[in-house]
Amino acid sequence: MSVEVHPLSDDPTKAWEILSLEQNVTHIDRDLLLLAESPQSNAARIVCMSDTHSRTLNIPEVPKGDIFIHAGDFTTFGMEKEVIGFNDWLGKLPHKHKIVIAGNHEISFDHTCLYSGNVGDDGAMRDRLTNCIYLQDELVEILGLKIYGSPWQPIYGGWAFNIPRGEECLKKWDMIPDQVDILVTHGPPIGHGDLARSGVRAGCVELLSVVQKRVKPKYHVFGHIHEGYGITTDGSTIFVNASTCNVSYQPVNPPIVFDMVLPEGYSIQR
Repeated sequence: MSVEVHPLSDDPTKAWEILSLEQNVTHIDRDLLLLAESPQSNAARIVCMSDTHSRTLNIPEVPKGDIFIHAGDFTTFGMEKEVIGFNDWLGKLPHKHKIVIAGNHEISFDHTCLYSGNVGDDGAMRDRLTNCIYLQDELVEILGLKIYGSPWQPIYGGWAFNIPRGEECLKKWDMIPDQVDILVTHGPPIGHGDLARSGVRAGCVELLSVVQKRVKPKYHVFGHIHEGYGITTDGSTIFVNASTCNVSYQPVNPPIVFDMVLPEGYSIQR
């Protein structure tokens, strides 16, 4: 199903006032996921984080799992020493599969960013991430699960991977293939984990439309809006804002963990 630009795309707060009348947003308590001590062999344990902002040394422990996902903003300015430090930290995690996307703070990963030339070359920085699978508008299949990652978000303070709301955002979301199991974006969709402390909605209207009308992932993992940390669902997709840092850039929010049943024919030997 094709998606068109919403007439209020440039005013997401106003757009949500209208859209929310027909939307189901149910909050899910992280502690009520009730995970078993060890998942079944036909399920993968997914561990999600985002927006760690070079503060991984202050994170006491990351839960064990099969797939680790980081939804961007793993640095403060995308400087080489930050990228290397993050990569070293990734190398110490026990997860067999590690998925990472960039966020608006990864300035050196986006050559179109005004400030990227001050901190490094985007290709060289990507090469520094040797302990994960880095996705930038790309799909990877792990244990039969299709995972797609994209770093873009509507213009936010002139940082990296910023694009105008509306048509330009939609072009990026149109790149997402159908039948994705886990969608990973840096920015949130409208209405889910996107409410800033100012009262403004920061999510993308077109991203929600593409998720609900065409892609329909089982999970949508993102970050960007620190105060939006938590889990919601529309009854079809589970939305996970996995921001580790709060609005004061303190890494106080625990990783969000869930188990996902694998497609038939796939299993995990533990």
